[in-house]
Amino acid sequence: MSQIINRRRFLHGAATAGALLAAPGIVRAQGARELVIVSFAGSLQEPHQWLARRMEQKHPGLTIRLVPSESQDVVAQIKAAQGYSPFDAMPNGEPPHLIAIADKYIERLDPAKVPNAANVVPSLMEKSQGYGVPASYSLIGIAYNSDLVKAPPASWKDLWASEFKGQVGIPRASSNLGLGFLVAAAKTFGGSETDLAPGWTKLKELQPQVGRSPTQLLQMLEREEIVMAPIWNNDAAGAAAKGLPIRFVKPEPGPIAVVSFMSAIKGTRHPDLVNEWMNEILSAEYQAMAANAPYFFGPTVAGVEVPEAARDYTPANAGEVAKLQTVDWSKIAPQRGAIVEEFDRLFAS
Repeated sequence: MSQIINRRRFLHGAATAGALLAAPGIVRAQGARELVIVSFAGSLQEPHQWLARRMEQKHPGLTIRLVPSESQDVVAQIKAAQGYSPFDAMPNGEPPHLIAIADKYIERLDPAKVPNAANVVPSLMEKSQGYGVPASYSLIGIAYNSDLVKAPPASWKDLWASEFKGQVGIPRASSNLGLGFLVAAAKTFGGSETDLAPGWTKLKELQPQVGRSPTQLLQMLEREEIVMAPIWNNDAAGAAAKGLPIRFVKPEPGPIAVVSFMSAIKGTRHPDLVNEWMNEILSAEYQAMAANAPYFFGPTVAGVEVPEAARDYTPANAGEVAKLQTVDWSKIAPQRGAIVEEFDRLFAS
């Protein structure tokens, strides 16, 4: 799975946190002010690097260490910690964010200490359930091969056009992309998170080709094995940047937005600095920079001007933001195992 897709698991793993945080207690016992932030891997970490340098300049003596890690590595160390946590803050996508709340290893937000939280789009702020802040979002829309499809799809229903039968790729339901698309299909044809039957029916009608991962779906598009597929906006942008004939559509009635939150970890040694970190992530400057190429992180703060380069991949105005659809993951999460089992039964190769 590509760097950009790993981000949708909302915690990347280029190296384990254990290796990067060898003897964290010893490092901190020396008296240095060190903020340890779980981040992403590769180029997607660059916005966090920019913010880290900015905060270090503001606070002489402060070091901010960014740790790319898999969520299970982080969670295991947080739960095993005695006293202070070895990590101070972490990003989580919506499904793991709900787990973190239930398992009580992230802290409830104090809005008075993160004043920029007042500027967050209210519907996105509500999804935090009072823990952390919505830092960004990614979109599930439609990618298509522009050499094969001359009239771009405009809506989710266009995937079911008769001329495309058997030529549409879909992701496995084991991924957030696959689950999100199943919900989009269900909602498009009268269902919901608690009534997925219309979605299952319509997925079978596609006679689809299944990709194990978003990366494989893009490869299938490039090889002309399929003509279109639901995909993450970031991946479509990355493919287009490489010169591939891949285009991205934000389909009507709206693409699916999946939110990533930044939260303080229970037992942080530096709660005030974590609050400042979250507040700066919600600054207009940070949000606009992170929304630009090559990151394409959807801005969660109202009124942020989306850079020109991002407008094909990210909602560019209030009207497009208002069209965003979301998934109620609290209703999907309990069904996840059964959904994956049903998907594999229906589409086993």
